[in-house]
Amino acid sequence: MPLHRRSLLAGALTLGAAQAFPGLSHAQARKLVFATFTGSWEEAHRAVLVPAFRKSSGGDVILDPMLSVDQIAKVQAARANPPIDVMLHDPGPALTAIAQDLVEPYPVAQSAHYGDLIADAQESMGPAPFFQIVGLTYNPEKVKTPPTSWADLWKPEYRGRVGITNLNSTLGTGFLVEIARMHGGSETDVEPGFKALEALKPNLAAVAANPGALAALYQQEQVDIGPGNFNAIQILKARGVPVEFAAPKEGIIAFKTTIHIVKNTPSKELAFKLIEAALSPEVQAKLMQSPYLIVPTNRKVAIEGEVAKVLAKDADELKRKSVFQDWAAINRGRPAWIERFNREIRV
Repeated sequence: MPLHRRSLLAGALTLGAAQAFPGLSHAQARKLVFATFTGSWEEAHRAVLVPAFRKSSGGDVILDPMLSVDQIAKVQAARANPPIDVMLHDPGPALTAIAQDLVEPYPVAQSAHYGDLIADAQESMGPAPFFQIVGLTYNPEKVKTPPTSWADLWKPEYRGRVGITNLNSTLGTGFLVEIARMHGGSETDVEPGFKALEALKPNLAAVAANPGALAALYQQEQVDIGPGNFNAIQILKARGVPVEFAAPKEGIIAFKTTIHIVKNTPSKELAFKLIEAALSPEVQAKLMQSPYLIVPTNRKVAIEGEVAKVLAKDADELKRKSVFQDWAAINRGRPAWIERFNREIRV
């Protein structure tokens, strides 16, 4: 394999730095790599979490936004020398990453914030700094009557105006399970969900590759209604995009977002410090404010503002109003569902 000039230069610079600073390890010679999600998550982490981490640790970090499934694939492909130091996962991919031995146990005893998390967020293989909420997204300039049910997406007046994501995202898979449940199915029986998707085809305007791409479609007015993440919608609203969130009567979908130290990372200490910053009440309180409106999990953060107004005033109320899906059961069928969805559901 030919060596390119850039590679040689980078290698020389790293070697030079190591020689200039004998105590500088390989881990310190490169920036921490944090695989966050695309879209609003990347924006929120770049604006709030990254500066807090730099201030508290003196380290630096590169954000590498991608879906959880892609994070796992990259780490799987290079287990001994992973290209990612910290991964962010929804429940399904988190279970996969743990089962495949891709993440380190979180050093709970060293953590200043782990004990302040609500019980549901205290995951020893990777704590949950945030909750995600999925409900209905709509353009109030085009959809005059706010939707109240997932079933509204099948109304004839929305022909060619509905946007969904594929099943690589938790948003897409969670939506499939809920519409399956609406028609008598469950996490282990999504056949009614696929039948419902087939019936939805005339109304579909787009199947986005991920939630970030779906948000862009609202901005471009390519879609007017569909399932959506609460915090992604808020960032669009802050930009002046006509979009609103509505809770379906069947219940909002809620799930934890966990953050993990990748096994064999050369930057374990910095990875820990990044996660500590994410768990801190200061960062969580900022991310709860507009325009991010991410739901916090640290008990020292009082839920307030738009999150309290639209979703819940505390974690107990949020649990009462939410549907928490069984991702262990979902994971067993998900690969086949993704393959089927990609084959059958096209616009």
